[in-house]
Amino acid sequence: MTIELSDIKKQYVMGDTTVAALAGVTLSIGAGEFTAIMGPSGSGKSTLMNILGCLDRPTSGSYILDGQEVASLNDDDLAVTRNKKIGFVFQNFNLLPRLTAKQNVELPMVYAGVKIAERSERAAQALKMVGLDHRMHHLPNELSGGQRQRVAIARALVNDPTIIMADEPTGNLDTKSGYEIMGIFGNLNALGRTIILVTHEPDIAGYAKRVIHVRDGLIVKDEPGKGGSHV
Repeated sequence: MTIELSDIKKQYVMGDTTVAALAGVTLSIGAGEFTAIMGPSGSGKSTLMNILGCLDRPTSGSYILDGQEVASLNDDDLAVTRNKKIGFVFQNFNLLPRLTAKQNVELPMVYAGVKIAERSERAAQALKMVGLDHRMHHLPNELSGGQRQRVAIARALVNDPTIIMADEPTGNLDTKSGYEIMGIFGNLNALGRTIILVTHEPDIAGYAKRVIHVRDGLIVKDEPGKGGSHV
């Protein structure tokens, strides 16, 4: 298994009150799965995504990622694990406005110490993979929302992670662009990437092969998805 969570709890202290964002989640996600996580606002789905993505650590419980216990890693080791294994795609794209599409895609490699020539080649290849190589020298404000999200996906891919995590990736897109983006995730999954998607939209979750429903910090349903249908 790629991911194994066991009795994961996440608590926040707010004044005199302790709030349980996750109340004991046990979950396995295998290599190459396409999984959607759904739930209403405040359900704990974003907290679960942050822990799965090594952006946060649980209060208690075990998280084994590719055989390594990561729940108790310090910040530096957690960052190393995250950068090696996981690519992120966010609702708001998170592109730097003064950099071209290609320069935005190169950023993770700058931080990883990749040489300039290799950065350029890999960024161009990643943009080609998402069908945007013809716009690589454009700034974000010269691109549509769907195109900006393609740049964000290329940036997530460029360090060759085994897992892509997408947090409401179609939330700022029109319906047609959203379906196109989900088609890209489907293609990446067909190539063997593990995709974990947070969404509140049933039609978007319909692209996944597995749908996990979260409510009140617990998994309340784990069911097969439609695996490509958005009807």
